[in-house]
Amino acid sequence: MNRPALPPIPLEADERTMLLAFLDFYRATLVDRALGLSHSQLQIALPPTTLTLSRLIGHMALVEQHWFQDRFDGEEIGEPFAALDWDADRDAEMTMAQAWSVDELFTKFDASVVDARARIDAAPSLDQLSTRPNRDGEHWSLRWILIHMIEEYARHCGHADLIRESIDGDIAH
Repeated sequence: MNRPALPPIPLEADERTMLLAFLDFYRATLVDRALGLSHSQLQIALPPTTLTLSRLIGHMALVEQHWFQDRFDGEEIGEPFAALDWDADRDAEMTMAQAWSVDELFTKFDASVVDARARIDAAPSLDQLSTRPNRDGEHWSLRWILIHMIEEYARHCGHADLIRESIDGDIAH
């Protein structure tokens, strides 16, 4: 399969450009691990874990909303995640994502990323603090959130690499 190239990461750039380049690289890497697979292939897990590529992508769609819409901008998480019953299923976003078609999965993930990018672009500075505080009443800077998101994607891209290679032998490029 001929997949699109991953976005480049500049070797020299200002801090904001560099952080966004790394974040976009990992966003694209996660999607790359799922490209060309069928719905049933996206449901394959490596026991004993229940992680699948569809579950990882659904999770990251929620994480994008959680950090940028909810915590950073102080808005309630939107659909399709707002109505989930977290008490009944602590991985409800992952369970829901498994029911989505391949197109739905990518569309919902892309919508979360587009919304997050708009919120990042609207912030005047990496020093801008989140609207919602943590449990201790402290606020996260946009810089902290971006670095956390890079870390979150990097971890899950490693999971996705292993899952994809187990499905069809495809190795990350």
